[in-house]
Amino acid sequence: MFTKSESLYNRAEKILVGGVNSPVRAFRSVGGKPIFIKKAKGSKIYDVDENEYVDYVSSWGAIILGHADEDVLQAVVEASQNGTSFGFTNPYEVDLAEAINKRIKSAEMVRFVNSGTEAAMTSLRLARGYTHRKKIIKFIGNYHGHYDPFLVKAGSGLATYSLSASEGTTDGCIADTLLVEYNDTNSVIDVSEKNKNDLAAIIVEPVAGNMGVVKPDLTFLRTLREVCDRLGCVLIFDEVITGFRVSYGGAQELYGIIPDLTLLGKIVGGGFSLAAVAGKKEIMKKLSPVGPVYQAGTLAGNPVATAAGLATLKKLTRDKYEILENYGQKLEDGINDLLKQLGVNGFVNRIGSMFSVFFNTNIVKKYGDIKSSNKFPEFFWNVVQNGVLIPPSQYESMFFTLSHNDEDLKRTLEAFRVAMNVLKHE
Repeated sequence: MFTKSESLYNRAEKILVGGVNSPVRAFRSVGGKPIFIKKAKGSKIYDVDENEYVDYVSSWGAIILGHADEDVLQAVVEASQNGTSFGFTNPYEVDLAEAINKRIKSAEMVRFVNSGTEAAMTSLRLARGYTHRKKIIKFIGNYHGHYDPFLVKAGSGLATYSLSASEGTTDGCIADTLLVEYNDTNSVIDVSEKNKNDLAAIIVEPVAGNMGVVKPDLTFLRTLREVCDRLGCVLIFDEVITGFRVSYGGAQELYGIIPDLTLLGKIVGGGFSLAAVAGKKEIMKKLSPVGPVYQAGTLAGNPVATAAGLATLKKLTRDKYEILENYGQKLEDGINDLLKQLGVNGFVNRIGSMFSVFFNTNIVKKYGDIKSSNKFPEFFWNVVQNGVLIPPSQYESMFFTLSHNDEDLKRTLEAFRVAMNVLKHE
């Protein structure tokens, strides 16, 4: 079934570190060798062995219209015909920044960068430059890219490989990162008060998406806003995943909590490498060339990526989120029905078009609530062999797109039904 993928991986191991360019792609937590992808269209993705799958990875959340959307492709062709990179500002940057400003309430000003990691790195330096303080509060299981201060008990790949931090990060670099459990309001208040004179920022995924999907308590998010207002520190919402996915205006619109800075990525680039820091003018104007906080990037805001992002946002009208919600509710209900019918202990956590299935537990509000399933690898491969592609880690979110339809839903639930049989007696 995976002959060509295996051959490619054998070649890749000799020249690419681990045979991959991002750790979770190595399939280490599920065993076996990784699948190599050849093409994708709509809700489907195809490997080099010509196997077709209903795709719930969606480029880790970057794809929301569907793969190879015709309007996005047309925008990319038109932009690239005039040049792929100028090293100067182009009209698409201005148009996309204005589109973000109209949708994201906190986005008074925008600075484009190339990745979510860059956005998080920039926001931390900006918060420290604005407040003239150094410490930050970060939540266990939240992932904000691979910048050193954030690699302390992070989610995503670090959770997959059970690493609490990365080697190569110095004690001094992470000394100013204060750890608190997600959704733990009392601890936030306690830690922030103890460090009130040194606290520059609180950074949070308003909906956790890198330890699986974990919903926030509204009181928790409100407390973060209140603490930052009281202490004069910066509230940073990492909406790299949730921005334009959980609602038209992101998680901040959904929950009615407005941060000082917002990190955007994935969907904002329409499938290309693009991210952004957006926020209040008084903070954003601390960035160079206006202010003393330096940041730069040769390819930041390049015309191809910004054209793709703009074409994507133009199609994401408010009514499209009703379509996503309709599919998501049917998918959520269907999986929960299967869990009940088969007697498998688990449940679905879903917000909009991002979801997770947690096994061996009935509630997940923080990282410590997640119970690993020693049969997840078998579950994963059963799903894949029945024509549905999900992330090769139980700590990653699943995503669907506007191109997913009722036939995809039927196929998905059947694949899950077969795969869940391996979990019945765990």
